[in-house]
Amino acid sequence: TDWGRDTMIGLEGLTLTTGRHQEAGYILRTFAHYVRDGLIPNMFPEGGKEGLYHTADATLWFFHALSRYLEATGDRLTLDAVGPTLQDIVEAHLRGTRFGIRVDPADGLLAQGEQGYQLTWMDAKVDDWVVTPRRGKAVEINALWYNALRWMEQWARERSDTAAARYGGLADRVRAAFNARFWNDAERCLFDVVDGEGGGNDPKCRPNQVLAVALPHAVLDPGRWKAVVDAVHDRLLTPVGLRSLAPGDPDFKARYYGDLRTRDAAYHQGTVWGWLVGPFVDAWLKVYPE
Repeated sequence: TDWGRDTMIGLEGLTLTTGRHQEAGYILRTFAHYVRDGLIPNMFPEGGKEGLYHTADATLWFFHALSRYLEATGDRLTLDAVGPTLQDIVEAHLRGTRFGIRVDPADGLLAQGEQGYQLTWMDAKVDDWVVTPRRGKAVEINALWYNALRWMEQWARERSDTAAARYGGLADRVRAAFNARFWNDAERCLFDVVDGEGGGNDPKCRPNQVLAVALPHAVLDPGRWKAVVDAVHDRLLTPVGLRSLAPGDPDFKARYYGDLRTRDAAYHQGTVWGWLVGPFVDAWLKVYPE
């Protein structure tokens, strides 16, 4: 079926680098048409026309996919067509939308989470058990949010829109709070979630942190890029992708096998994911350009 997150992550490789620019534009305009309450659909159920919107990051990946599309095509007509929708998305996140997705007015960071839902890409669920709920302020969600705000600032400035200053101010606030809150000095890497469920920060070493370096507008202070990339390299890298959790963690599962419940318990608790190679290479080349 059609998945919003997977579509936006995969759009660059599947359509832009293969020269299928017309299809890419159609995909982006189609998903923009289905935005509801500031969210693109997480998925369209098989045979259904109404999307399900339980995702905190697919909409933010939409900004990334659109930026790649514009870089490849220069299609400003599509940017103009979806521009009002992009503005609505930002406003919906600022005031708060479905599933507890909202900007915290105290620090400008994006929080998410609602009981019984799995809103990030680590979305395994068995019956009523959400394996990795990650409720709170997740590291990649805020890296993507910052990236989206910087693109909004740039696109507004290109059309001499006075809103550029506002988007820039919002992004500045996210960057300051992110660098103050997410750095885990003891582990020399980033917390996976801050202000988590029940309070506190989650120190699990996961690959999500690499997006704070890899995205075009990197939210992490450049002075900490090397530490994060080295931590991901040393603790998570395999010949076929990045582990979803570092070995040695109490929740680490060394094998993905067994019945559905056993497999879903391991799905994001050690299982290696190939798609994460892309962000890792982007981050690696920023730190080690030679």
